[in-house]
Amino acid sequence: MASPILIGFLTAMTLIAAIGAQNAFVLRQGIRGEHVIAVIALCTVSDLILIAAGIAGVGALITAHPDAMAVVKFGGAAFLIGYGVLAARRAFRPSTLNPSDQAPARLAEVLVTCAALTWLNPHVYLDTVVLLGSLANEHREQRWLFGAGAVAASTLWFTGLGLGARRLAGLFATPTTWRILDGVIAVTMIALGIGLAVS
Repeated sequence: MASPILIGFLTAMTLIAAIGAQNAFVLRQGIRGEHVIAVIALCTVSDLILIAAGIAGVGALITAHPDAMAVVKFGGAAFLIGYGVLAARRAFRPSTLNPSDQAPARLAEVLVTCAALTWLNPHVYLDTVVLLGSLANEHREQRWLFGAGAVAASTLWFTGLGLGARRLAGLFATPTTWRILDGVIAVTMIALGIGLAVS
């Protein structure tokens, strides 16, 4: 039988690697080379807290209180749609200045946006706290090994995405390419937000 660490790693990787609001934000920050380490650290520590909470039994509490999830769901949907609209504005407003050359956003602003995309997204709770927590607890005494594998996957993914995105900087040397990326981010965020609100 496979090690709980390996099972946790592979399970988390399949969940985390899906296109989503958080990944799109990490990718954009990585391409810009803007506060990347701080963003990676915030995403990784957030996953560590959420996965640990799921293993400790918080997932069962969340499932038992659907009203609390409804509040998070609609708040998260509004935030995603709002962020998508801002990305759409950047995509439709031509700029002669390459976003990579613009003055960087303040660290606090970037971290607040990253935290909101992480903690206001109900899918994050369903994936990490409820699903990973339930799967980890199937391993009983070895559930924390499963959790360690899941956290390792999160760390590897966000580090690879954030630092690896910098290699795409050459591709994003023109404002047009940035407008295409912002257009894709806008569609993704708005679609996620609407999907969340109607689910």
